[in-house]
Amino acid sequence: MTRKKDSGEISRSYSEGTIVVHPSSSVHPGAILDPGVEIGPFCVVGEHVRLGVGTRLLSHVVIDGHTTLGERNTIYPFTTIGMAPQDLKYRGEPARTIIGSGNTIRESVTIHRGTEGGGMETVLGDNNLLMAYCHVAHDCRIGSRVIMANSANLAGHITIDDGAIIGGLSGIHQFVRVGRFAMVGGMSGVPKDVPPFVWASGNRAYLYGLNQEGLRRNNISHDAVVLLKKAYQILFRSGLPMNESIERVRTTVEATPEILHLLDFIESSKRGVLTSPRGGGEEES
Repeated sequence: MTRKKDSGEISRSYSEGTIVVHPSSSVHPGAILDPGVEIGPFCVVGEHVRLGVGTRLLSHVVIDGHTTLGERNTIYPFTTIGMAPQDLKYRGEPARTIIGSGNTIRESVTIHRGTEGGGMETVLGDNNLLMAYCHVAHDCRIGSRVIMANSANLAGHITIDDGAIIGGLSGIHQFVRVGRFAMVGGMSGVPKDVPPFVWASGNRAYLYGLNQEGLRRNNISHDAVVLLKKAYQILFRSGLPMNESIERVRTTVEATPEILHLLDFIESSKRGVLTSPRGGGEEES
């Protein structure tokens, strides 16, 4: 059943909920709107878009391309999702943007679709918070429970693992990985991979210890943190070549899941990982 609400919105009733579309918005007939979707004023939704149950576009949101959003996402004004990437190699291929459920995407965020050279997908997981003016470029892959503070910017082909935090006004270089529960401080420039569990900061970022607060919030045990501290000292403060540091950790530190994950991340890095500053004192977040 379709009816016009007193406010002027057009709504369609389903057993699972009602779809509400403001009359000033443009929704292509080919778009798929699941029950409970709400589209506020002056939004544009393209032909190949699917919006999952309970997703809300508050106003002035543009979603285009082959784009899928899961359930209960909230998209704030002036955000664009699934637009063509800022990549000169892009030739209009039908790349995708895939966003999970429970995400909050604040004002003026831009999330671009993938490219043929990057796997054809830009992907965000679940329960992420992207604050105002963030940019997610083509072929990025963001996990779940990630926080990007205001004006954090990701170049193309970046991977952000679960639970990471990217500080405001930071810039991450293309092809960089940021590990699980890592934190990048505000106004940082990140040219290399950020290992899991650590805190990185600076105009050309260095490591400054473990992300203690992030580890606590994510219920990493005290014993696991003690072992991570020991591994961190060997890997990033001993002055040994990285291959020797890794071997020393393997022979002297208990092989907990966290330690194995840290070592695997470093060994699989293609860009290399950030290091501690020379002669710099160590701080911990």
